[in-house]
Amino acid sequence: MRKFTTRQITLDAMLAAMCAVLGYLAIDTGTVKVTFESVPILIAALLFGPLDGMAVGLVGTLVYQLLRYGISATTVLWILPYVLCGLIVGLYAKKKPFPLKQGQIVFIIVVAELVVTALNTLTLFVDSKIYGYYFPGIIQGALVLRLILCVVKAVAYAYLLPLLLRPLRKIIQKGKAA
Repeated sequence: MRKFTTRQITLDAMLAAMCAVLGYLAIDTGTVKVTFESVPILIAALLFGPLDGMAVGLVGTLVYQLLRYGISATTVLWILPYVLCGLIVGLYAKKKPFPLKQGQIVFIIVVAELVVTALNTLTLFVDSKIYGYYFPGIIQGALVLRLILCVVKAVAYAYLLPLLLRPLRKIIQKGKAA
């Protein structure tokens, strides 16, 4: 089992803080949310593995949810997709030899973003039923737009993240050597 160092916990905390801020700065129309909060989760998962990806997703999204909405019956359901995103990407990155090739990164990020979108859509349905704002168009009406946004974001992340990961790996390796 991997030992968590103060340095690693600090890196995860910084990524979780970025996740919370990016979630808070989202464009939210109620049924469609344009956010970049999964970027720090993806970075943690790709660089450090599933435990770090899950921790960043859990803490970052929890802080965002508490600041924006407080605690509700569906708070855990809104956090779960990002925790699973960190798990899925982290397990895949750990299984494959580093550095992941471009096609591998595109594949796993598209899969993770589809999982996040599917679970968030399901959570929106449950939330709308519990709190009484459900109408048939809330899910079906925005589903196509949500899926298109999901794929566009995933492809953009998949092409931008390798540009971020290379220098971050070098910085992390220098820090370990010091």
